[in-house]
This record gives sequence, structure tokens and C-alpha cells, in this order.
Amino acid sequence: MTSDLWIQPTGAALAADVHGIDLSQPISDAVFQRILEAWNEHLVLRFSGQRIDDATLMTFSARFGELDRAPIAAVGFDRADSAIAKEAEQWVAVISNVKMNGKPVGGLGNAELVWHTDMSYNPLPPRASLLYALEVPPDGGNTGFLNMYLAYETLPADLKRAIDGKTCIHDSSHNSAGELRKGFQTTYDVRQTPGAVHPLVRLHPVTRRKALFLGRRPGAYIHGLSVEDSETLLDALWAHATQERFTWYQKWRVGDLVMWDNRCVMHRRDTFDESLRRLMHRTQIVGEPVLAG
Repeated sequence: MTSDLWIQPTGAALAADVHGIDLSQPISDAVFQRILEAWNEHLVLRFSGQRIDDATLMTFSARFGELDRAPIAAVGFDRADSAIAKEAEQWVAVISNVKMNGKPVGGLGNAELVWHTDMSYNPLPPRASLLYALEVPPDGGNTGFLNMYLAYETLPADLKRAIDGKTCIHDSSHNSAGELRKGFQTTYDVRQTPGAVHPLVRLHPVTRRKALFLGRRPGAYIHGLSVEDSETLLDALWAHATQERFTWYQKWRVGDLVMWDNRCVMHRRDTFDESLRRLMHRTQIVGEPVLAG
């Protein structure tokens, strides 16, 4: 039965709340189908007031597809020090500024995170990300989301023509806080940026809608253009895509689980006071080949 389940859109460019569900309990196929439909419609879903462990987070996440491995950590972070169960550590990423014995238990600290698409530097970027709040500060650390369908659909005609058939490098050497990942060196020529190459316009495999697929700004380069022309075009695309009218912001509360469609949504994070604790666990779902729009 799905009678207790109801969906409340935020009224913004994307996102909806899912009410009447306890994710710690088994979910029927009918209820899951309703959640899936809401996700395809609203791109971001928030489940508030949840009390789940890593095993339950992984089980729920796996309903949407095969779990993806946690991303490569930044230099100076050892997952052996992370606050997570051993059996979950390869599948659940810890996003936190908390330290134990002087060592971080998670990645990304308290810094501002720029607009980005999770792990778009991989040939098969995750289709979805799910982020669960265990500890949050009273203020700061909010997460913004961007509707990249609308970003593409409202592009001026000259920009649409300029990106038609074009591809872009997505930097794999730095994370969204600008930190260098383990095993990489800083590259100063964007034409040599390491990472996957994806079309700037992506066709969603389920909804069949086109979305602007930017990944992240630092290290990006549009193939076939001079560096100067690539930078100019990328600046114009980012200025358009990151307008407030395409956004919705999540102010976190303990027990919030937020999931987003990584194929048509970008996100960012506000900075917060480093003396305050923030502890989040994240799973991701293996993606499919990126289709050119």
C-alpha cells in the first residue's frame, strides 16, 4: 500500500519532500516505484526524520542500482581512521570535519564546496548520490542543488549552437574543495587535465530530457577550442547555469536523507564554523554511459 506516502514539492526549481515513510523498515515494490517516479519528476528527494545505520543506507541505495565505490580520498586522509563500519568503508563515504586523535574521520572538512557533479571525472559517473545527516551544525553547511535540465533549456540560442556536439574534460585530480587527490599532481595546462571526457549536453537515459553537463569548473577544457575560447565559453555557461532561479537549498537536520540525480543535478556546499561538528554518510549508485544530447 502507498496510501501513507505523499510527495510535497518544494516549489523551487527542483526537489520534493517524501512523507509517510520509515526507511528503517522494509519497503514494498509499490512504495519504491512511487519514490522512483517522484525522483524522476523532482530530481532531488528529501526523507526527513530517519534513523538508519550504514547497512540500511546501503540496502535502500541499492534499490536504485549497483552501489558505487567511495571516491579516492584527498592527500592526508586515511580511510582506516574513518568513523565507519569496516564492511561499509568501500561503499560509504564519510563527509565530515570531525577529528579523532588529531586525524580526520572523513573528507572535505568545513570548506565551501564549489558547484560540481559527483565523480564526473569517471567514464561512468554515478547516477545517484544519497547523503545522510548524523551530526550537523546549527547553522552553515547548507547544500545547494541546480536543475541542469532548466539550465540547458533556457540557454540563449547562440550558446546552444556553440556547445552542440562539443565535449569537455572533467578534472580527476582535485576534489570539490580544491584539494589534490592521492596519486595526482597539479596540472597547469587545462588541455592536459586528467579525467573523463563527456558531452556538454547530456541525454537522460530515463526521462529522455537534455541537460547541461558541466561537472566542475576548475580544470575544465572544451575540446577543439583554443584555451582562451574554451575559458570564455565555459565562463558563459557557468554564469548562466548557476543562476538562483535554477536552485534549491537544503538546510540540514539530523536524520535527513537527501538523494539527487547526478545526471541532471549539480550541487555545492556552504562553509561552516570549523569548531562545530558535521558528520554525513554518503552512498552512490553506479552510472551508465553518458549519452550525448
